[in-house]
Amino acid sequence: MRLLSQGADGVYQVALATYVVFSPEKQTSAAAIASAMAVLLLPYSFVGPFAGVLLDRWRRRQVFLYGNLLRALLAGVTAVLMLSGVPDWLFYASALCVTAVNRFVLAGLSAALPRVVDADRLVIANSLSPTAGTLAATAGGGLAVAVRLVVSDSDAAVVLLGAALYLCSALASLSMAPALLGPDPELVRPRLGAALAGIARGLVAGVRHLTEPERREAAWALASMTLMRFCYGALTVMVLMLCRYAWSSDSDEGLALLGLAVGISGAGFFVAAVMTPWAAGRLGPGLWIVACAASAAVLVPALGLPFAQVPWLIAAFVLGVVTQGAKIATDTLVQSSVDDGFRGRVFSVYDVLFNVAFVSAAGVAALMLPPDGRSAALTIAISVIYAAVTATMTGFSRRRFT
Repeated sequence: MRLLSQGADGVYQVALATYVVFSPEKQTSAAAIASAMAVLLLPYSFVGPFAGVLLDRWRRRQVFLYGNLLRALLAGVTAVLMLSGVPDWLFYASALCVTAVNRFVLAGLSAALPRVVDADRLVIANSLSPTAGTLAATAGGGLAVAVRLVVSDSDAAVVLLGAALYLCSALASLSMAPALLGPDPELVRPRLGAALAGIARGLVAGVRHLTEPERREAAWALASMTLMRFCYGALTVMVLMLCRYAWSSDSDEGLALLGLAVGISGAGFFVAAVMTPWAAGRLGPGLWIVACAASAAVLVPALGLPFAQVPWLIAAFVLGVVTQGAKIATDTLVQSSVDDGFRGRVFSVYDVLFNVAFVSAAGVAALMLPPDGRSAALTIAISVIYAAVTATMTGFSRRRFT
């Protein structure tokens, strides 16, 4: 069910991106890209912390069934809107509803995992399940690109493919008993209003917990990762514009270049997952973040300022390595430094910061980028941010060990 659901997510997200960026009839702008990123990511930030309250009150199997049925219906509406020439805000509203429901489904999958895996295998399951979901989303994105380039030159057709996969995921959930995934009906839960208010207070308490002296390294790492995510978001918008206008004159060719860049960056994520345990073990998570940020500070202008295709593809790989490497190190610091009673709330704050930084970066890039995506000023500004992260984390590490 997870694989079908996240595979559909990959199809839908690529369909949205290609409609906004690579449709021949649309004159794409960085502002349009920023709007699409906001639609894709902001629901994760603002719906996510509150989704758990409802998932503790509703049967999670029913959430998967009706949530995927609703997404299939909404995706079909999105396809109709694509064909109807409606105002952009109506199209974005439809897409926003799909991604908002998605947050309930993903949170429900995590909450339900202990109900189907025994305690001895839970750590392995927590490692494999999200990885499998990410691979499924990547495969879905690749399928969407293939359908768009080979089968049908229609973004609406790709969205309908995503709707079909959502429907299949809903049908797959019927193979489980309604009560299998919980929650236990005998558990006493607070009233909905009190629970929602309690979550808001809990997020504030999580921020206060991070400011305590013994957790400052985790707080600094979290701030550094937020800035690095901002840089990655701005560079993502730049690559989208370069693929669309600077490196190709044909939308299909630009889409193929974007797919190549995404694949190369994904390879960097994989390399980071392999090398970070060794590197962070030798240097410590804090100094590994320093190494990642310093590498980006040097290589982003060196590879990016020529605005040539091959150096930027190399940069995509480097950014995949340093961004994911820093994230793994930050996750480790937060998990090891934060008390267990606050860990969920702190990771909710982390989730909000992570996605808001990406969307904010898209907004800044929209203001700074010219139509073809070539902006030396933005490239240098990003390098300066990476350098600031390097200096700050280096200074903190020295104070910590003196």
